[in-house]
Amino acid sequence: MSTTEMMELNRTIGHLRQCVGSLRTVYGDAAAVRRLANDVERLGIDATELDESPPRLAHPVGESERVPVPEAPYDQTLWLGADDEGVGGHPHEHQ
Repeated sequence: MSTTEMMELNRTIGHLRQCVGSLRTVYGDAAAVRRLANDVERLGIDATELDESPPRLAHPVGESERVPVPEAPYDQTLWLGADDEGVGGHPHEHQ
């Protein structure tokens, strides 16, 4: 994650903390408020972990695997005996 993304994430988590604090003022120590507070705390922990020890990128930036797709029609014999996915095929076509 870039520095800008981490700053935005931390700003958003801070805003969530403020919102949950306001809810606590209105609803007190309700179970739902406690769960929200716990969730926001977990977000903070995860954001810190991601910032301090980022995992390996799933798809390195600028590197993508290209798979060529031929323009020629597929050989129709590849599909002989196959059912139409999601439809169940046509029983009269089975041999």
